[in-house]
Amino acid sequence: MTLHTDHQLRSEAATTEWMSPTEICKELDIPLQTFYQWRAKGIGPHAYRIGRHLRISRADFEAWLSLRSDP
Repeated sequence: MTLHTDHQLRSEAATTEWMSPTEICKELDIPLQTFYQWRAKGIGPHAYRIGRHLRISRADFEAWLSLRSDP
C-alpha cells in the first residue's frame, strides 16, 4: 500500500496537463457541439469542473481515446 503525503498529491496535481473542450476538439478535428453531445450521452472523456471551467486531464483523454481505437 502506498501512502501519499499532501505535498506529493499537490505535486502530482500541479504536473497534470489540463485540456479545455476546445483543445480536445481541435486535436480530434470535431465540432465543439459533438464534444458536448458526447458529454450529455455519457460517452465523452471524463471531465472536471474547476470553478466555472470544464477541464479534462491529458491522461484521462489519452485513456479514453485508447479505448476507442479500431482494431
